[in-house]
Amino acid sequence: MKLGLEAFPPFWSGFLRFALGGSCVALWALVAGIPLWPTRAEWPVFGGLGLLFTLQIAIMNIGFGATTAVNSAVLIATNPLFGVLFAHFLVPGDRVRPLRALGVMIAFAGTALVLLRGTSPAQVESTGLGDWIVVASACLLGLRLALSGRVLKRVNDVRLTFWQMIVSLPLFLTGALAFESIRTEHLGVAPIAGIVYQGVVVAGLAFTVNFYLIRRYTPSIMISFSFVAPVAGVLLGMAILGERLTAGLIGGMLLVAAGLALITRR
Repeated sequence: MKLGLEAFPPFWSGFLRFALGGSCVALWALVAGIPLWPTRAEWPVFGGLGLLFTLQIAIMNIGFGATTAVNSAVLIATNPLFGVLFAHFLVPGDRVRPLRALGVMIAFAGTALVLLRGTSPAQVESTGLGDWIVVASACLLGLRLALSGRVLKRVNDVRLTFWQMIVSLPLFLTGALAFESIRTEHLGVAPIAGIVYQGVVVAGLAFTVNFYLIRRYTPSIMISFSFVAPVAGVLLGMAILGERLTAGLIGGMLLVAAGLALITRR
């Protein structure tokens, strides 16, 4: 995402990312013989989740621009906490039992420890408007994933992935044309590769696989694995940018692993 944002501002990034992702999902559906045109009952479901999807991404981008990177990273990582809570009320049979709740809290503590590695208390700014905006985005993300887990019991996961992106495209394009300009002076291999990765690998492949799994496992289990993402990001930062392995990172990874073991324990 950071590579793509060098040349493509947030709304342009969203438009290009999901245009690529939607194309990949459409190609997959064509190969697999999955019809993409929604049934009459699916139209309101896809429209509502598509609007929620667009709102959540837009709010996240605004919040990230109004607070520090450290605060943003930790606060957006709270989305599984909201997701598990929403799943408790929205998805039949997906209850938050004490052991699972403990696992969620331990996993989040590990994620926070990973993200705050080497950060002194003075570097973590006090809560401001930008922080609350990021928390709102994390809450909406948790709600969207929980609702997806509920509706995937009766709608096709590939169609849901596709139409969520399609609904967002005209909204992102409108925001991009109204408020942003592509930084042509920064165009190059790295920003374009960043957009292609987000579109093909993340939106095209990962979104589809995620919904496939949510359809087959309880949403709170799948949502909780979002705690792995920040840890993976830090590990990839070490591999690509040469960052150091620290005691805080090791401790955080162990906490995430312990939390997920409790969450998924039968």
